[in-house]
Amino acid sequence: MKPRHSALARRWLTGLLLAAGSSALLAQAPPAPGASPRIDAIRKAGELRVGVLQNAPWLNENTTGNGAAWDGPAWLLATEYARLLGVKLRPVAVSHETKVPVLAANQVDMTISPLGETPERLKVVDFVIYSKTSVCMFGRAGNDKLAKINSVDDLNSPDITIAYFTGGAEENWVKERFPKAKLRAVASSGATAPVEEIMAKRADAAPINRVPWVNLNQKVKGLVVYPKDNNCQDSQEKASPVGLAIDKNQPAYLDWLRQVEKTMQATLTADEKRIVENMK
Repeated sequence: MKPRHSALARRWLTGLLLAAGSSALLAQAPPAPGASPRIDAIRKAGELRVGVLQNAPWLNENTTGNGAAWDGPAWLLATEYARLLGVKLRPVAVSHETKVPVLAANQVDMTISPLGETPERLKVVDFVIYSKTSVCMFGRAGNDKLAKINSVDDLNSPDITIAYFTGGAEENWVKERFPKAKLRAVASSGATAPVEEIMAKRADAAPINRVPWVNLNQKVKGLVVYPKDNNCQDSQEKASPVGLAIDKNQPAYLDWLRQVEKTMQATLTADEKRIVENMK
């Protein structure tokens, strides 16, 4: 009976895999004609217009003249949308000031220049989230005060001095996150983080965005980071969703875009990691 049961199990597993594959294909299939005015217009035009503006590691512009002009997770996702729709992908240059207004003006079908999701932006656009920004806390590995520090929470102590740039993006967060620690405000040096304060032993820890942390850790030896797991790339500290945006009130279009993104999440994460690890 065992061989028969094994055969049944194999057929059952094969059926599940085929069903899963079919579900994935159905999830990627664009809405039928008439279901989404936006998708109908894209098909009719024969092109998917995407607002582009360099913002590593999610969207990189290649200005060397050799190879593809754009790459990164945002470009990969947009390329897949165009492929599934059977249209060309046309980049449209935008600026920091225009990357949101161009959506309501119907100058692009989506802005793939990475945007942080905020309450203000959610009033005028919808997001397809595929990544996030967040903050890491770093210090010297040889600092005795950090020997027993295992988490970001442990840094909230009167024994710990935390440096931050005055007027920097992390200033208010540091004050709220570490009310018990000694805080050291310093003028911005143009660096991504107050590394000098750490190396000169004037501070025990300092904040840095998770993306530039990877490059800093490669350049400056003898540092430690919190959270420790995955080199802090999974940090939820001061986390802010990042994604592409479309104009409001396009439910069928939005649902399809999000479904496709889900099927590509692992690929997008891997491509982001590749770029982060090679940033200079």
